[in-house]
Amino acid sequence: MLISILIIDVALVAWSLHLMQEAISHREFSLMLAGALVAVSAAALVVVYFLMGSCLSHLSEISQHTSQYY
Repeated sequence: MLISILIIDVALVAWSLHLMQEAISHREFSLMLAGALVAVSAAALVVVYFLMGSCLSHLSEISQHTSQYY
C-alpha cells in the first residue's frame, strides 16, 4: 500500500512541476496556481496516509486492551 501511495505522490509532484514550467513559459497565473494546488494535494496525501496509520494503530491498541478485560 505504501508503494502505491508513493508512486501516486511522485506522479503528482511531477505533474505539478510540469504545470509550473508551463506557467513560467506562457506567463499564466492559472497554471501556476494549478501546479501549487497539485503540490499541496501531494503533500496532503502523505500527511493523511501517516495520520490514518497512527490512528488505526491507536485503535487496534485500544481494542487489544479492551479485549483483555472480557
